[in-house]
Amino acid sequence: MTSAPLIELRNISKRFGGVRALDDVSLSLDGARIHCLAGENGSGKSTLIKVVSGVYQPDEGEIFIDGQKVDRLDPVTSIAHGVQVIYQDFSLFPTLSVVENLTLNTFLREGKTRIDWTRARKMAREVLARLDVSLDLDATVETLPAAGRQIVAIARAMLADARLIIMDEPTTTLTGREVERLFRIVRDLQADGIATLFVSHKMREMLEISERLTVFRNGKKVTEGPISEFDERAITRAMTGRDLHQGRFVAPNLAGRKPRLELRNVSVGDKARDINLTLMPGEIVGLSGLIGAGRKAIAQAIFGLRQDMSGEMLVDGVPVTPKSVPEAIAAGLAYVPEDRLSEGLFLTRSIRDNAIVSSMERFAPHLWLDAEKAGAETRKMFAEMAISAPGIDVPVGTLSGGNAQRVMIGRWLMTQARVLILNGPTVGVDVGSKEQIHGIIQELTRKSDLAVLMISDDLPELAANCNRVLCITEGRIMGELSGETLTEEALDSALSREIEGETA
Repeated sequence: MTSAPLIELRNISKRFGGVRALDDVSLSLDGARIHCLAGENGSGKSTLIKVVSGVYQPDEGEIFIDGQKVDRLDPVTSIAHGVQVIYQDFSLFPTLSVVENLTLNTFLREGKTRIDWTRARKMAREVLARLDVSLDLDATVETLPAAGRQIVAIARAMLADARLIIMDEPTTTLTGREVERLFRIVRDLQADGIATLFVSHKMREMLEISERLTVFRNGKKVTEGPISEFDERAITRAMTGRDLHQGRFVAPNLAGRKPRLELRNVSVGDKARDINLTLMPGEIVGLSGLIGAGRKAIAQAIFGLRQDMSGEMLVDGVPVTPKSVPEAIAAGLAYVPEDRLSEGLFLTRSIRDNAIVSSMERFAPHLWLDAEKAGAETRKMFAEMAISAPGIDVPVGTLSGGNAQRVMIGRWLMTQARVLILNGPTVGVDVGSKEQIHGIIQELTRKSDLAVLMISDDLPELAANCNRVLCITEGRIMGELSGETLTEEALDSALSREIEGETA
């Protein structure tokens, strides 16, 4: 006799207004199985997580746990049945220590008013030993790298007697070596009888770690089966409803061209030292490195967001030292930040307002907005960037991640920039939109002689879209990959050497 699934959802639907976030979805999560849930942004993955964890109540359908129907699943009941969710931000207390983050919930559940530190440290050491990892128990969580914070979150879930751990995009900020360690931990959890639901859009990782795959599209479950029945193409087709065909970027012949951007012996505070970089028109140069390696500081200094830069910077052979964003724009520079929601977009304003805000001297030279000109140029950008929306008056906050990012990139192209700096150009963007954004960037670079500097933690993104990648370690350029040497494997190897250097 086979045992009942750990959690079973039958014909679950969930509406928000007139939108069906989940539409008649059924899903079984079996004990000690590694199950992957895939789908583009807006496909229903996050809603399903919140139904399983009791945050959302379904409008229709039934939920069973260990074969028993649960009439109302709330967060307390979900946790009591062993469901733990690790979100992308890990939901930890950043200013508390590792041992406090690991054990505080345990003492609270037991009704304790004081922490038994001897017991707490023993619990922390034992759970980390089960994961075969070592962490400084007294270190504050905010000082840990992303991989360390993730381990704390997993260990905390284990101390809560987790039977199912749901991981939402768990490898977003991890290097290849860190991903390997995470997968080893997940397999160890499985050996201990703990199931994992991976929510991801990275197809190679799905194929490597999961035993069973479920794909959502537009709130519906479109396919499900053993991972052996899928390859990357099949997963992509299920997620998007079409085949994707992204070619690798090939820069034009650069012989005889003059540099568009030059950095000569540039240092940025204590973040970057002796940076020498040449960026030619028509090429896309990537910056690879660990988080904190200095890539963001270099980009911000180029764009006038930092005032601690020394050395020399030239644009088209002319020395420039932008001390502000307007000065950087006037020099032909543009910068798309990684966090478009908090650093770039005005979510309640329209696409048009967001598009023209960095070019107001062109559209309102005498303080009066030329609405006709602003609308015409925004519509042109709207078409070039293939933005999917009813029109340019739609609030940006209503757009998908991919469309919002296109507005952000389009805004800076409307400044007639000659150098475009992209920091995490497709962070939070689903696979279909990612391919389209890559294609747009490549085409604009080729046809307009734009020079692009791309910062990314996504190694396939760098390998597919750059003709050169500079490897940054502790604020220094330590190597360059190009041509046949520019592969995902070579980039991953470079990052792994950096990690080994840090831990040596």
